[in-house]
Amino acid sequence: MLAVEQLGRDFGAVRAIAEISVTFEPDRFTCIVGPSGCGKTTLLKCISGLLPPSRGRVTLHGRPVTRPPREMALVFQDYSRSLFPWMTVRDNVAFPLRKRRDLDAAALRELVEESLAAVGLSDAIGRYPWQLSGGMQQRTAIARAIAYQPEILLMDEPFASVDAQTRADLEDLILAIRRRYSMTVVFVTHDIDESVYLGDRVVVLGPPPTQVKEVLEVGLPAERDQITTKKDPEFLRLRSHVFANIMNREEQG
Repeated sequence: MLAVEQLGRDFGAVRAIAEISVTFEPDRFTCIVGPSGCGKTTLLKCISGLLPPSRGRVTLHGRPVTRPPREMALVFQDYSRSLFPWMTVRDNVAFPLRKRRDLDAAALRELVEESLAAVGLSDAIGRYPWQLSGGMQQRTAIARAIAYQPEILLMDEPFASVDAQTRADLEDLILAIRRRYSMTVVFVTHDIDESVYLGDRVVVLGPPPTQVKEVLEVGLPAERDQITTKKDPEFLRLRSHVFANIMNREEQG
């Protein structure tokens, strides 16, 4: 469905990404982790068509991605800058739908309301972003993405700026949304626990100039719980394995 083929990216004389090849299959949740500064966000921008690669290519359904495709939606880390403060929650979610010629006013309103209900924000539909908590602002950004009805949801460290409890709530929210809408999710995170908890598989990147060190299948049950799953011996084994790989350490035991 989505393929990254021998992708490299330079910034002047700096080689940020040496070469990355990885494929993303339909209806799978893939997390991308790696050391700080390894180019996770750069890779996601290349996948989304926001940044052209210096070498290689990205294809979607066999077609080269040279600009943001209709089939993708992107949720950024900095929710406070991705929402329009002068627009209500309703209008922020509706904004990318305005050019959809297949939607009349009633269908657009239904999509917006359904998406806000999916993230638990039906009561905030008439409020402004500055009247919401950080977690509610990010829920608004997620609602805007799912209202767009993408095949692929790209997420760039979307929960990095919220507190631990809100982060756990948002992790469970995105798992529920993924199940409800059967979307393919590509999720960049620096949090190893989060990558194992959310992902069907984890792509581990090495330090710059970046390459793929490992693609790890996550064999945890599809239904996950913040307490039960994170006490599971398999969860603990996988997080230890990813940590050792990123830190270039030998695994213990």
